[in-house]
Amino acid sequence: MNQGGVATTNGGSGSGSVGVRIQQSRSLPDFLQSVNLKYVKLGYHYLISNLLTLCFIPAIAALSIQVSQMNLDDLHQLWLHLQYNLVSIIICSAILVFGLTVYIMTRPRPVYLVDYSCYRPPDHLKAPYGRFLEHSRLTGDFDESSLEFQRKILERSGLGEETYVPKAMHSIPPTPSMAAAREEAEEVMFGALDTLFRNTNVSPKDIGILVVNCSLFNPTPSLSAMIVNKYKLRGNIRSFNLGGMGCSAGVIAVDLAKDLLQVHRNTYAVVVSTENITQNWYFGNNKSMLIPNCLFRVGGSAVLLSNKSNDRRRAKYKLIHVVRTHRGADDKAFRCVYQEQDDAGKTGVSLSKDLMAIAGGALKTNITTLGPLVLPISEQLLFFTTLVVKKLFNASVKPYIPDFKLAFDHFCIHAGGRAVIDELEKNLQLLPIHVEASRMTLHRFGNTSSSSIWYELAYIEAKGRIRNRNRIWQIAFGSGFKCNSAVWQALRNVKPSSNGPWEDCIDKYPVKISS
Repeated sequence: MNQGGVATTNGGSGSGSVGVRIQQSRSLPDFLQSVNLKYVKLGYHYLISNLLTLCFIPAIAALSIQVSQMNLDDLHQLWLHLQYNLVSIIICSAILVFGLTVYIMTRPRPVYLVDYSCYRPPDHLKAPYGRFLEHSRLTGDFDESSLEFQRKILERSGLGEETYVPKAMHSIPPTPSMAAAREEAEEVMFGALDTLFRNTNVSPKDIGILVVNCSLFNPTPSLSAMIVNKYKLRGNIRSFNLGGMGCSAGVIAVDLAKDLLQVHRNTYAVVVSTENITQNWYFGNNKSMLIPNCLFRVGGSAVLLSNKSNDRRRAKYKLIHVVRTHRGADDKAFRCVYQEQDDAGKTGVSLSKDLMAIAGGALKTNITTLGPLVLPISEQLLFFTTLVVKKLFNASVKPYIPDFKLAFDHFCIHAGGRAVIDELEKNLQLLPIHVEASRMTLHRFGNTSSSSIWYELAYIEAKGRIRNRNRIWQIAFGSGFKCNSAVWQALRNVKPSSNGPWEDCIDKYPVKISS
């Protein structure tokens, strides 16, 4: 769907943001023509989307006229006809009942999102620019060039002055020990889970499935075992710990929980998404490895999913689709975001020069796969027609870029960095309000890795924008290289849950972010 060159900035598993730029020549449009085309396109969309209904109207009208003209003799003859063909009717009825039974037994069970929570760190962990840079200087690990590089990244990142770093990074010198990393993980995960259980009135003993994802910190016992121990979860719980899967692992965790809920009946599943900064701070002078220090901040989320039919009444959303794109079979894609040691033996995440093209290809593949599942038929026909004309008749015809605003009401684009938000806004032709949640989440909380899409959804809820049957698109990028999407549908007008991350500051947003 894109043409020209594709470019990205830094991104992946613990490595900043991913941005995709599709280079196109854009000239100032003829506004009169643009307005006319807009209404023609809107009318075409309504016509094609309701084509089946429009075709049925004449058939229903003709049948109604025919039935209204029937008399008692006609009805008697119809009854005799049915009696003479009783065997055929019984066979057809049996086939119909059998088919309906098979359909009901094999159809996917609906997965409901009952509620979710996002961790809000305490104020003493805030890291304004001045304090961040001063602490970086006082560590003595960074040369002047690296300090200046970090200053420029912070200024251009889109982060505000109220993001959080873990307690170990506030010490001088920093104390990135295993004990401090465990403490950060416990505070984030338990903080989010305490709020979730309190808001939903669900007992931890009722949880049958637990999926935890954290890319860079994987102790023994695992993070999932830490949760089992803390909340004394039942002995037959099916727990999973996903590591090394980057910022898109939150969608992967939801997908795994969804598959497990198809097998295990009448069950709750909890998905915990976080990242751990304490032991993954880079103390070297390789500039590509310094970017995570500037962008990644403390955060985490906990999501309660259910396949219980009676939970539909209180659930916020229903899961519609999950689409996962993995480019790891390609060696360049596999190594484009790579955790390793620099020349001085200090560990960090390096970014390949091929990251730009690889991220763009993953995004293109994911959107191409998702499109037929969510786009109205009008958009699909336009895309298909343009593709046929381009392939068979005129190679110079520009590919048609589908209008995803016709498929989704709200967008939660991973707040990995300013570039990814800017480029997706431009190339998906989104409006500023569609990316407002992503920009404000990046500004207020920074890049919280796989949990950022939940802070964004919480922002939209806090603004009171989600209405019954609205569709939400969550999209995230991660190392490997991966691009994953989740589509949710609101089951009611959604209000924010108590103790949300935006509860005491939503009235201050949106804020203007300097360019």
